[in-house]
Amino acid sequence: MVEQDENADGRQHGDDLAGAFGGNVRRRREEAGLTLEQLSTQASVSRAMLSKVERGEKSPTIGIASRIAHALDASLSDLIGAPAAAASGVAVVMRANDRPIFRDPETGFERHIVSAAPGAGGAELIVHHLPAQVSTGLLPAYPPGTEKQLVVLKGTLTVAIGGINETLNTGDSVFFQADADHGFANRTNAPCEYIMVISRRT
Repeated sequence: MVEQDENADGRQHGDDLAGAFGGNVRRRREEAGLTLEQLSTQASVSRAMLSKVERGEKSPTIGIASRIAHALDASLSDLIGAPAAAASGVAVVMRANDRPIFRDPETGFERHIVSAAPGAGGAELIVHHLPAQVSTGLLPAYPPGTEKQLVVLKGTLTVAIGGINETLNTGDSVFFQADADHGFANRTNAPCEYIMVISRRT
């Protein structure tokens, strides 16, 4: 109970952002001129689930959130509510307590946006926390030209890319083209943390 109390503020911040996720999905869907049914088909997510997500009644898993983002041609960070990119020549600081956090309600997986100005330099910086014995499942392929590279800060991570599994230990890193289904798994009994850079060639 003590640990929960210590993390209450951070968890509440994440919950607030998860609630905003639905509003951003609805806004992007309406801007794209899509009905719930059309987005449901494109994202392979049930209409009932989408409706609950948009109303803030349901927090999606990382897999569902990723499919919705790809169907809307948006980044997951856009839907979570990442800070706007900085104007050229302006330094932007984002305090640790202000970072947008996505939490998977089923697994406890966390995705922390640590880029103070995502997209300003053509790349995005993300920190992932994978609890023991947790997997993201396979995530949908990104558009061609999207690249990911990551380094494991703590624990052991298994990365699945195009049918190949690579096991990375603390300090190990990997680079790959993200235009194929891929996923991340922690198959150990200790938590795993890794930092990822997502870049998009234009």
